[in-house]
Amino acid sequence: MSNPFDVGYYDAPALRTMGFASVGEGAQIAKNCVIVGPEHISLGANSRIDGFCTLIGTGPITIGEHVHVASYCLLSGGEGIALGDFSGLSHGVKIYSRSDDYSGARMTNPTVPAELTGVVAGKVTLGRHVIVGANSVVMPGTRIGEGSAIGAQSLVKDALDAWGIYAGCPAKRLRERSQALLELEATLTR
Repeated sequence: MSNPFDVGYYDAPALRTMGFASVGEGAQIAKNCVIVGPEHISLGANSRIDGFCTLIGTGPITIGEHVHVASYCLLSGGEGIALGDFSGLSHGVKIYSRSDDYSGARMTNPTVPAELTGVVAGKVTLGRHVIVGANSVVMPGTRIGEGSAIGAQSLVKDALDAWGIYAGCPAKRLRERSQALLELEATLTR
């Protein structure tokens, strides 16, 4: 699935032949994405993953309905990643559910026996209507509450409460986010 010159998208019927855990109607994945472990990846209806993304399904990756993953994103799902309905990742977002211990107390990288490493691991969950800005990084074990917006180039390393606008390194709450989009969602016919 990784020819960078093959333009276009696989549609839901084509994706169902590729061994994904589940594929909803209208789901699409760009043909030049890298997909590892499709049997651990579920795609909700009307979701789209754009070009040059990498999904590593060594653990469960669950993508809800009407989710958009823009180009050049990485979802590294060793411990699990869940993207709630109507959530979105802007270009270049990286989500890690595992990370090495960088303190020097333990060895790093997957070529070293696991007992010598200090891998930090935890499922990453994005609530409904969460949007993550370009080139942001989301670290293992974080939960971003429903409706929150994360500014570009932010680092999310702690749980974030619902309906906030966050930005920075590390991400800090700047103000409330409007919930008017919930009224718009109510008008959407699925």
